[in-house]
Amino acid sequence: MRNVLLFLLLVSAGAHAAPIDQLAWLTGCWTADGGEAGSIEQWAAPAGDSMMGLSRTVKGGKVANYEFMRITTANDGAVIFHAQPSGQDGASFTATTLTATEVVFENLGHDFPQRVIYRYEAPAKLRASIEGTIKGANKHIDFPMTRAACAAHVQTR
Repeated sequence: MRNVLLFLLLVSAGAHAAPIDQLAWLTGCWTADGGEAGSIEQWAAPAGDSMMGLSRTVKGGKVANYEFMRITTANDGAVIFHAQPSGQDGASFTATTLTATEVVFENLGHDFPQRVIYRYEAPAKLRASIEGTIKGANKHIDFPMTRAACAAHVQTR
């Protein structure tokens, strides 16, 4: 009986979790598969109905691209991905799919991409991709990543 009550309490508590909490698997540091050292994406754990993220791509020992990202929960409960890549104007994408291992964000009015996708492959793979159309042609770009220790990316003097 005690186990049944504990189970019901846990299920009940989970039912009231914010939708963004389903993205906890995104939390942490991810290195770009095949990328130069220092090419990372990092996400803070969900808190206050938001997640904060950043990415950096290193090529030839220099920062080639960077992006500041947020995932927030709107008043209507929608989960929104906000991206500002390499100092460009920001764009927002609304989650159209949100599962225990995948999220698809979409903004059909954006030039490119129109979709931002994250798929978690346990225990340590993240498959990010962007897709959409450019001048009427479909385009898909993959960003495969592997979970890494965040401390490995912090340099001290």
